Amino acid sequence: MNRGAYRTAGFPPWRALAVLLPVLLLWSMRPAQAIPAFASQTGQPCTACHVGGFGPQLTPFGRAFKIGGYTMSGGQGLASKIPLSAMVLASLTQTTSNQPTPAAPHFARNTNPAIDQISVFLAGRINDYLGGMIQGTYDGIGVAEALDNTDLRATDEFDIGSNTLRVGLSINNNPTVQDPYNSTFGWGYPYVASALAPTPTASPLLAGALAGNVAGVTAYAWWNSHLYIEGGAYQVLDDRIAKTLGVYPQAGNGSGAIPYARIAYEWDWGDNSLEVGGLYLHADLQPVDTVGVGSDSYTDYAIDSQYEYLGDGPNLYTLSAIFTHEEQNLRATYATGGAASPHHTLNDLRVTGTWVRDQTYQFRLGMDETYGTGDAVIYAPGAVSGSNKGSPNSTAFIAEVDWIPFGKEKSWARPFANMKLGLQFTAYTEFNGGSSNYDGFGRNAAGNDTLYAFAWFLF
Repeated sequence: MNRGAYRTAGFPPWRALAVLLPVLLLWSMRPAQAIPAFASQTGQPCTACHVGGFGPQLTPFGRAFKIGGYTMSGGQGLASKIPLSAMVLASLTQTTSNQPTPAAPHFARNTNPAIDQISVFLAGRINDYLGGMIQGTYDGIGVAEALDNTDLRATDEFDIGSNTLRVGLSINNNPTVQDPYNSTFGWGYPYVASALAPTPTASPLLAGALAGNVAGVTAYAWWNSHLYIEGGAYQVLDDRIAKTLGVYPQAGNGSGAIPYARIAYEWDWGDNSLEVGGLYLHADLQPVDTVGVGSDSYTDYAIDSQYEYLGDGPNLYTLSAIFTHEEQNLRATYATGGAASPHHTLNDLRVTGTWVRDQTYQFRLGMDETYGTGDAVIYAPGAVSGSNKGSPNSTAFIAEVDWIPFGKEKSWARPFANMKLGLQFTAYTEFNGGSSNYDGFGRNAAGNDTLYAFAWFLF
């Protein structure tokens, strides 16, 4: 369901630190302490941190770098002193059936070329204990600028006998954006997708509904590079701050903090890596234009796993999965007539497999299945985005092939030239509860099948 139309119930001054501290830390960096983008900073090729050399899939080395607060060094020369990077994503979107109205203002009903986004990153170490990443993005489809993924860290490592313990704090603006595993949502597959194609209405809150419009502080511990534990809380941004950062309208918090917890265990042997873990998130959100009816409650539980085979031969393989169960108590929405029942559940299963050949060619196949309690009011008929059966159920299969010519140790212009050319196809067997006439206006699920060709540049 659409969770964009919510409001906050205030933003106490101490919570503003979660927004201001990243800016203050970067503001305090003197020119002599300016730090470069990660590849230049570490002196490592992109393949050291990323599966396939482009990302965002992390290797064990890449996870250690992230958990270590982005503080690892080793690069040489002027490039290792420059903390800036940039990104451009351009695409062409084609759906099987035309949409009844343009996909977005200034676009056509189908076959849309676009500059999806242009981003600038300020990223790297401040010193041995502080580092981070701040991304600012221009949205070429929404024609707007906003503060994007942000993750500022303070961290230290301790030796306890023959064991190691790394502890840290993360200030970030999207639950799971700080997570080191690609089985979670912040950096999960599909890593890019069209904003000009229809997508299913329902998804768990944890799957990105709060991205960019919250600020939070989490504390984490990493024991012997195996056990990872994290916990903290988020607060929805005040309207004025959200507008300033370009993330308005945003989700709202009607009754305090949004708790978040994460646990994961990783085994590494030979060229293999396996992780198993779980996540928890709870939020009470107050619908806009409601007074005296309380708030809607969402509680998400997720289990995830990730396997990587990263041998030194021509073939690499990864497999990741996450299952999320969400309990919804929509008492405020129900009280105002926006739901037929207050109590709902929503489940989401995502599985992704990847084969990388010669660190250059990538082949991926993913599946995303969402199912839960039906509600004829929440999921009402409506052209394209509605449901003729009052159902949130959707199933998509996503296939992708990529070419990544750069990123290896001997690549031309390393680490400045990075490019991924990709072709992605999304096929729906069920969309918002049906396969034929799912919306009540004659549209079939297969009409939303999407071919997405993209060119992704980092420099």
